[in-house]
Amino acid sequence: MYYRFSRPGFAGLRLSMCLLSIFVSGFCAGTNSQEISAPAMPSATAAGTNHPVPPVLTQSGDVNGADSAGVLRPNDEILMTVYQEDDLKSKTIIDVDGMVMLPLLGQVKIGGMTLGQATAQIQQLYNRDYLVNPQVNLIVEKFAARRFAVLGQVQKPGSFDFPQNEPVNLLEAIAISGGYTRLGAPAKVSVRRVENGSPKIYRLDADAIAKDQKKKPFEILPNDIITVGERTF
Repeated sequence: MYYRFSRPGFAGLRLSMCLLSIFVSGFCAGTNSQEISAPAMPSATAAGTNHPVPPVLTQSGDVNGADSAGVLRPNDEILMTVYQEDDLKSKTIIDVDGMVMLPLLGQVKIGGMTLGQATAQIQQLYNRDYLVNPQVNLIVEKFAARRFAVLGQVQKPGSFDFPQNEPVNLLEAIAISGGYTRLGAPAKVSVRRVENGSPKIYRLDADAIAKDQKKKPFEILPNDIITVGERTF
């Protein structure tokens, strides 16, 4: 069986095919268009300046410098730097009153503080009157001499220096002095310490401390005087 297309119907079919071809061509052209990337954002800058935001300086708590007792003391030699403020760089020594002399600030008391506390104190003072968001870094370049004494029934009684940047506990102090003599009594140990201007004596059982692994060791502080008593028979 054969079908005959009328002329008007065939013309309509050709028109539909032309329109479809135009639509497909336009779609393909659209897919070949280039993508436009977003403009790069500018890097962060400090408010009101052309300088990049400084990195956060952490205190390697700490240890750019806490001493054996964890605090800054007279005769410690301190180096202070301020980020992008080279003219404020200063090397100073803590005096007997715990004071240091710093650029612009004058005398500032940091004795008795940890390194982190002293850094925060100086940063706050600069921020209050002179700088916007200052980044202060403190380093203890040289520690003042720290000494303790061990007397009584030990092999080498005398005065000893603290290992730099390290704490010393009671058992370590006795070991540094050579250990007990034959007459030494570990249960009769005393530590004389000055606290708030007044002497205080701690009576300790070093033998019990050595056996109790869970107990926190008794920490020795600068100028402590340890005395090991004599054994009674």
